[in-house]
Amino acid sequence: MEFVHNAAVAVADGEVVAVGDTDAVTSEHPPSSADESYDAAGQAVVPGFVDPHTHALFAGDRSDEFEAKLRGQTYQEILAEGGGILRTVEAVRQADEDTLLANLMSHLDVMLEHGTTTVEVKSGYGLDTETELRMLRVIGRADEQHPVDVIPTFMGAHAVPQGMDTREYVEEVCEEQIPAVADQGIATFCDVFCEEGVFSVEQSRRILKVGRDHGLTPKVHAEELAHIGGTELAAQIGATSADHLLYSTEDDVDALVEAGVVPVLLPGTAFGLGEEYADAQLMLERGAPVAIATDFNPNCHSHSMGFAQSLACVGMGMTPAEALRASTTNAAAALDLPARHGTLREGAPADITILDAPYSRHVPYQYGTNVVETVFKAGERVHG
Repeated sequence: MEFVHNAAVAVADGEVVAVGDTDAVTSEHPPSSADESYDAAGQAVVPGFVDPHTHALFAGDRSDEFEAKLRGQTYQEILAEGGGILRTVEAVRQADEDTLLANLMSHLDVMLEHGTTTVEVKSGYGLDTETELRMLRVIGRADEQHPVDVIPTFMGAHAVPQGMDTREYVEEVCEEQIPAVADQGIATFCDVFCEEGVFSVEQSRRILKVGRDHGLTPKVHAEELAHIGGTELAAQIGATSADHLLYSTEDDVDALVEAGVVPVLLPGTAFGLGEEYADAQLMLERGAPVAIATDFNPNCHSHSMGFAQSLACVGMGMTPAEALRASTTNAAAALDLPARHGTLREGAPADITILDAPYSRHVPYQYGTNVVETVFKAGERVHG
């Protein structure tokens, strides 16, 4: 990642048209008025953060489960008692579309304040066709109404609803939910929770293949709680990303690199679960384009990509520059965004985050403090 001192960024029609020495840029692209310029002297200017993995659309409150985990209950035990994902599913099913939209818009506001300009949001708290479609419609409405770009992912295979066995539910996802989602054209990706006790590798493979046949690009939740082969599946099926990867192996990482799959690491999840972090160093050594994300959801309640960068540095040994790249350029690749997204190069979207700090390393350095002062989206000031 290149850092330029005493620089300026020129913007026109929502895109970056020049970056470089201030005198050179401003002489070639002089602002016509003071209203068309922003003086960021003494401040770091970075691309808007891209958050490539969230479950930011939900209802209800699960703060008591945080206490349960502190008492020693595991994620799986809470789920088996009807908590976890299933508890949120019940709350989402009972919420109307406007309530869900208000919830999501408020979360997007906080994300924007923390410098995020593009975010992926998954469904998956419906677990039936009607509610999954309602969630995806809400995600689409939020994308239309909020300055943050919102990328929709269908994740009907997030858990198995109460009263159904896994085989029966996989049939519903493949034969009913995916065709309905594709028919309405309201999702870009299809994700699946490939995990011990949830969806097996073969069940996940079938869901992702059906999704791909209906025009949905595969993503995989892999190796979060145990190693069962989800990373290898992501490589075999040509997923855009494999996410979590706490228990991935060297062979898994090599397979991702060879297949061109972006590893998305979620240090906030490991932090919240008290688990070991994913081996970012192994992935970086193998040449993998490591991305990081918040995994914002009721079980990992952090909106901040800055905090994710802090955890990436402290918990996974990444440098501040590596964490910044993982939150911008590589995160954009994890969403199949066109080249130059997540950068401030000529031709890139003018999604710009300005810090109340002189260096970008202050983002992970000042953990617990939001150092974002101003945010521009497509060249328009949307925060600060």
